[in-house]
Amino acid sequence: MHAATPPRTVDVLVIGAGQAGLSAAYHLRRRGFVPADDPSVAGAPTFVVLDAETAPGGAWQHRWRSLRMATVNGIHELPGFPVPPADPASASVDVLPAYFADFESRFDLRVRRPVVVVAVRRADDDPHGALRVETDHGVWLAGHVINATGTWRRPFWPHYPGQETFTGRQLHVHDYVSAAEFAGRRVVIVGAGISAVQLLEEISRVTDTFWVTRTEVRWDAAEFDTAARVAAIAGVEERVRRGEAPGSVISVTGQHWTPWARTAQERGVLVRHPMFERIEEHGVRMPDGSFEPADVILWATGFRADIAHLAPLGLRTPAGGIRVANGRSLDEPRLFLIGYGPSQSTVGAIRAGRDAVRAIVAERG
Repeated sequence: MHAATPPRTVDVLVIGAGQAGLSAAYHLRRRGFVPADDPSVAGAPTFVVLDAETAPGGAWQHRWRSLRMATVNGIHELPGFPVPPADPASASVDVLPAYFADFESRFDLRVRRPVVVVAVRRADDDPHGALRVETDHGVWLAGHVINATGTWRRPFWPHYPGQETFTGRQLHVHDYVSAAEFAGRRVVIVGAGISAVQLLEEISRVTDTFWVTRTEVRWDAAEFDTAARVAAIAGVEERVRRGEAPGSVISVTGQHWTPWARTAQERGVLVRHPMFERIEEHGVRMPDGSFEPADVILWATGFRADIAHLAPLGLRTPAGGIRVANGRSLDEPRLFLIGYGPSQSTVGAIRAGRDAVRAIVAERG
């Protein structure tokens, strides 16, 4: 029997190599941190980035092919490296993972993948000691942990009565490939967010669709301007400071008009219905007792924060979240959560990566 590999030590450990994690790694590099396996700069502070994916690109490598560069929502370039010019008709799954890979190479970030973080816990009772990060490839002891795991790996499936009796197909946006596979099949689309509307517009071109949402959709009369964005972020910020589940920005702002929403409206398919009360073998039963047949139910119901590995720290509140302010856990200051709550947006995640590194550098003196 081989002896267990001793834990490796690092000053800052970043979990996740999406936009938030790569932003943090970039700013660590700028502040003089070096990869943990780089012996060339003696005495320099160290960092390591662990990513569960098999290739660069974060969640972008999993998005459906029909998501084009012209229609992706909220692309924001990584720091210090502009997104290369791309044909608006190009699939984002072709352009953005390659861009992420180039970014990792350009700044020599040495992302380790695939590495799955299983648990983060306190190494001992010293509040200024290390956090122990347990992975499927060994253990790390880190002075600070920047969690940037996003939401893609945790699609949210609501439960409705009769769900298990449905004989058609149920899938989440997470597993959507293209509209073509639904041609000739009636599709019930569930959800009030951007993905729901975008896929409604797309799928309705090849078959009959029926769109339902739990609450009335509040359409913002104007474009989603800076003032609205600031107000939305402030609302989510207050939620996470109190330790509530972050929720989505759209739950604060309402839906805003996008090119695909306007196109769906012009085509007469942007017709919202109230949420069904139950699912039956061949469709859904509506609140007024009427029946809507369905071959497919597409759940465009969002995602939840992928933070189960943080459970050993005991930070979750009775309200269902972790108390976070300015991207930092209020109850475990060695932990930063970026891409969480108000920094879920791409631009927010990038700023949060920068701010987390600033706080760590200031604390180290």
